[in-house]
Amino acid sequence: MAGEIDPMEQFKVEPVFGNMVVGGYDLSFTNSALFMFLVLGALWVFMIGGMKRELIPGRWQVAVESVVGFIDDMMRVNIGPEGKQFAPYMFSLFMFILLANLIGVLPFAIVPGLHTFAVTSHITVTAVLAVFSFGIVLAVGFWRHGLHFFSLFVPHGAPAWLMPIIIPVEFVSFMVRPFSLGLRLFVAMTAGHILLEVFGSFVVQGLNAGGALGPIVSLLSFVMIIGVSALELLVCAIQAYVFALLTSLYLNDAVHLH
Repeated sequence: MAGEIDPMEQFKVEPVFGNMVVGGYDLSFTNSALFMFLVLGALWVFMIGGMKRELIPGRWQVAVESVVGFIDDMMRVNIGPEGKQFAPYMFSLFMFILLANLIGVLPFAIVPGLHTFAVTSHITVTAVLAVFSFGIVLAVGFWRHGLHFFSLFVPHGAPAWLMPIIIPVEFVSFMVRPFSLGLRLFVAMTAGHILLEVFGSFVVQGLNAGGALGPIVSLLSFVMIIGVSALELLVCAIQAYVFALLTSLYLNDAVHLH
């Protein structure tokens, strides 16, 4: 129908500068790639303030040092002294997801011709982050323990006659970890953006409908947008934290075989 708003259109990956096919491969620079570069640029700008090392730090430097201290504390609590070596990766992972989530909810659409794009609302992005993190867990586990790493699937104190059941269950639960990591972030961000788009369409359709009920529907939908937007900002931070927290816990298993 003409004028109908498609809530899934915001997730469409499109070329920014037109299609570019080389050797049968599509190498077009897409809106997804553009917003990934924006996230990396925002992270670089954020880090500039933390590398000044002023004797009396300003607010920017304090903010950066607070995030670094937060990640260091997470590594120390969840992994122990060995967690310090994973802090740079965990900081990069946490900040990339956090900034990608926040940039994805910025109201760029108020400027004609612009539209925001949430890269973490695509399973391809979240899956790569999850698989890469899981790959680090496997590499650390086998590097530190060798084949003894497989003892992770044998709980201490479990009776031997239950091992044929426990070991496959433990193995499956371990292998499901990257899927749950990527899927959790993908679903949370996608659902929030769809909800905002749906309530936005209610506002527009209510105003176009006219009558006495139309403005009421638009007003209530606008109030819901404000509430959902506030909740979405909270979800942006929570999902970045959960992703980093679970990754640190998985690293703890690889380091200590708990």
